[in-house]
Amino acid sequence: MRDQLWLDDEERDLWLRLVSLTMLLPSAVEAQLKRDASVSFFDYHVLAMLSEAPDRTRLMSDLAFHTNASLSRLSHVVTRLEKQGWVRREAYPNDGRATNVVLTDHGYAHLSEHAPGHVREVRRLVFASLEREDIASLSAQLGRILDAVDPDRRQMRG
Repeated sequence: MRDQLWLDDEERDLWLRLVSLTMLLPSAVEAQLKRDASVSFFDYHVLAMLSEAPDRTRLMSDLAFHTNASLSRLSHVVTRLEKQGWVRREAYPNDGRATNVVLTDHGYAHLSEHAPGHVREVRRLVFASLEREDIASLSAQLGRILDAVDPDRRQMRG
Protein backbone atom coordinates (compact mmCIF):
# COMPACT_ATOMS: atom_id res chain seq x y z
CA MET A 1 0.00 0.00 0.00
CA ARG A 2 1.30 3.41 -0.93
CA ASP A 3 1.60 6.24 1.57
CA GLN A 4 1.53 8.95 -1.09
CA LEU A 5 -0.75 11.87 -0.35
CA TRP A 6 -2.19 11.95 -3.88
CA LEU A 7 -3.22 9.29 -6.37
CA ASP A 8 -0.84 8.88 -9.27
CA ASP A 9 -2.23 9.42 -12.78
CA GLU A 10 -3.06 5.76 -13.35
CA GLU A 11 -4.78 5.41 -9.96
CA ARG A 12 -6.70 8.66 -10.49
CA ASP A 13 -7.90 7.51 -13.90
CA LEU A 14 -9.15 4.20 -12.49
CA TRP A 15 -10.73 5.89 -9.47
CA LEU A 16 -12.62 8.42 -11.61
CA ARG A 17 -13.84 5.67 -13.94
CA LEU A 18 -14.98 3.57 -11.01
CA VAL A 19 -16.81 6.51 -9.41
CA SER A 20 -18.44 7.41 -12.72
CA LEU A 21 -19.52 3.81 -13.24
CA THR A 22 -21.02 3.54 -9.76
CA MET A 23 -22.98 6.75 -10.35
CA LEU A 24 -24.11 6.20 -13.93
CA LEU A 25 -24.78 2.46 -14.17
CA PRO A 26 -27.56 2.25 -11.55
CA SER A 27 -29.50 5.12 -13.15
CA ALA A 28 -29.10 3.61 -16.62
CA VAL A 29 -30.43 0.26 -15.39
CA GLU A 30 -33.19 1.99 -13.44
CA ALA A 31 -34.37 3.89 -16.52
CA GLN A 32 -35.04 0.57 -18.29
CA LEU A 33 -36.75 -0.95 -15.25
CA LYS A 34 -39.02 2.06 -14.73
CA ARG A 35 -39.91 2.21 -18.41
CA ASP A 36 -40.57 -1.51 -18.87
CA ALA A 37 -41.55 -2.82 -15.42
CA SER A 38 -42.68 0.28 -13.49
CA VAL A 39 -40.21 -0.44 -10.69
CA SER A 40 -37.11 1.25 -9.39
CA PHE A 41 -33.76 -0.51 -9.42
CA PHE A 42 -34.07 -0.96 -5.64
CA ASP A 43 -37.63 -2.35 -5.92
CA TYR A 44 -36.40 -4.85 -8.51
CA HIS A 45 -33.50 -5.84 -6.26
CA VAL A 46 -35.88 -6.45 -3.34
CA LEU A 47 -38.09 -8.64 -5.54
CA ALA A 48 -35.05 -10.50 -6.89
CA MET A 49 -33.65 -11.16 -3.39
CA LEU A 50 -37.03 -12.57 -2.39
CA SER A 51 -37.25 -14.71 -5.53
CA GLU A 52 -33.93 -16.37 -4.68
CA ALA A 53 -34.87 -17.18 -1.08
CA PRO A 54 -36.35 -20.53 -0.01
CA ASP A 55 -40.14 -20.31 -0.37
CA ARG A 56 -39.57 -16.78 -1.74
CA THR A 57 -39.55 -15.60 1.90
CA ARG A 58 -37.06 -13.64 4.00
CA LEU A 59 -37.13 -12.08 7.43
CA MET A 60 -37.39 -8.31 7.05
CA SER A 61 -34.03 -7.92 8.82
CA ASP A 62 -32.44 -10.50 6.48
CA LEU A 63 -33.90 -8.73 3.45
CA ALA A 64 -32.54 -5.42 4.75
CA PHE A 65 -29.09 -6.99 5.04
CA HIS A 66 -29.21 -8.44 1.52
CA THR A 67 -30.39 -5.18 -0.03
CA ASN A 68 -28.11 -2.98 2.07
CA ALA A 69 -31.12 -0.98 3.26
CA SER A 70 -32.21 0.36 6.60
CA LEU A 71 -35.29 -1.28 8.05
CA SER A 72 -37.09 2.05 7.74
CA ARG A 73 -36.34 2.42 4.02
CA LEU A 74 -37.15 -1.22 3.37
CA SER A 75 -40.44 -0.95 5.25
CA HIS A 76 -41.53 1.92 2.97
CA VAL A 77 -40.58 -0.06 -0.12
CA VAL A 78 -42.34 -3.20 1.11
CA THR A 79 -45.47 -1.13 1.77
CA ARG A 80 -45.36 0.14 -1.82
CA LEU A 81 -44.78 -3.37 -3.18
CA GLU A 82 -47.64 -4.70 -1.01
CA LYS A 83 -50.00 -2.17 -2.61
CA GLN A 84 -49.06 -3.65 -5.99
CA GLY A 85 -49.82 -7.14 -4.66
CA TRP A 86 -46.22 -8.22 -5.29
CA VAL A 87 -45.29 -9.00 -1.68
CA ARG A 88 -47.02 -9.62 1.62
CA ARG A 89 -45.90 -9.48 5.22
CA GLU A 90 -46.38 -12.38 7.61
CA ALA A 91 -45.56 -12.83 11.26
CA TYR A 92 -42.42 -14.90 11.70
CA PRO A 93 -43.61 -18.21 13.20
CA ASN A 94 -40.83 -18.50 15.81
CA ASP A 95 -40.95 -14.88 17.01
CA GLY A 96 -44.06 -12.75 16.87
CA ARG A 97 -41.95 -9.59 16.95
CA ALA A 98 -40.26 -10.46 13.65
CA THR A 99 -41.79 -10.13 10.19
CA ASN A 100 -41.34 -12.21 7.07
CA VAL A 101 -41.67 -10.67 3.63
CA VAL A 102 -43.06 -13.07 1.01
CA LEU A 103 -42.91 -12.65 -2.75
CA THR A 104 -46.43 -13.42 -3.97
CA ASP A 105 -47.22 -15.40 -7.10
CA HIS A 106 -48.29 -12.10 -8.70
CA GLY A 107 -44.95 -10.52 -7.73
CA TYR A 108 -43.01 -13.51 -9.01
CA ALA A 109 -44.92 -13.35 -12.31
CA HIS A 110 -44.14 -9.63 -12.63
CA LEU A 111 -40.46 -10.23 -11.91
CA SER A 112 -40.31 -13.18 -14.34
CA GLU A 113 -42.01 -11.17 -17.07
CA HIS A 114 -39.52 -8.32 -16.81
CA ALA A 115 -36.31 -10.21 -15.96
CA PRO A 116 -35.44 -10.92 -19.62
CA GLY A 117 -35.55 -7.19 -20.47
CA HIS A 118 -33.44 -6.41 -17.43
CA VAL A 119 -30.88 -9.04 -18.43
CA ARG A 120 -30.77 -7.67 -22.00
CA GLU A 121 -30.09 -4.18 -20.63
CA VAL A 122 -27.36 -5.43 -18.29
CA ARG A 123 -25.77 -7.31 -21.17
CA ARG A 124 -25.94 -4.20 -23.38
CA LEU A 125 -24.53 -1.87 -20.74
CA VAL A 126 -21.90 -4.13 -19.18
CA PHE A 127 -21.08 -7.28 -21.07
CA ALA A 128 -21.31 -6.11 -24.69
CA SER A 129 -18.13 -4.08 -24.27
CA LEU A 130 -16.15 -6.93 -22.67
CA GLU A 131 -14.39 -9.88 -24.20
CA ARG A 132 -15.44 -13.21 -22.69
CA GLU A 133 -12.01 -13.71 -21.11
CA ASP A 134 -12.25 -10.27 -19.46
CA ILE A 135 -15.29 -11.22 -17.39
CA ALA A 136 -13.60 -13.59 -14.93
CA SER A 137 -10.60 -11.29 -14.53
CA LEU A 138 -12.70 -8.18 -13.95
CA SER A 139 -14.96 -10.09 -11.56
CA ALA A 140 -11.95 -11.21 -9.51
CA GLN A 141 -10.50 -7.70 -9.40
CA LEU A 142 -13.81 -6.14 -8.39
CA GLY A 143 -14.23 -8.91 -5.82
CA ARG A 144 -11.02 -7.83 -4.09
CA ILE A 145 -12.32 -4.24 -3.87
CA LEU A 146 -15.70 -5.50 -2.69
CA ASP A 147 -13.99 -7.54 0.05
CA ALA A 148 -12.53 -4.29 1.44
CA VAL A 149 -15.79 -2.33 1.13
CA ASP A 150 -18.21 -5.10 2.11
CA PRO A 151 -16.39 -7.84 4.03
CA ASP A 152 -19.71 -9.57 4.82
CA ARG A 153 -20.41 -9.75 1.07
CA ARG A 154 -24.05 -8.77 1.63
CA GLN A 155 -24.36 -7.76 -2.01
CA MET A 156 -23.14 -11.11 -3.28
CA ARG A 157 -25.26 -13.50 -1.24
CA GLY A 158 -28.68 -14.71 -2.28
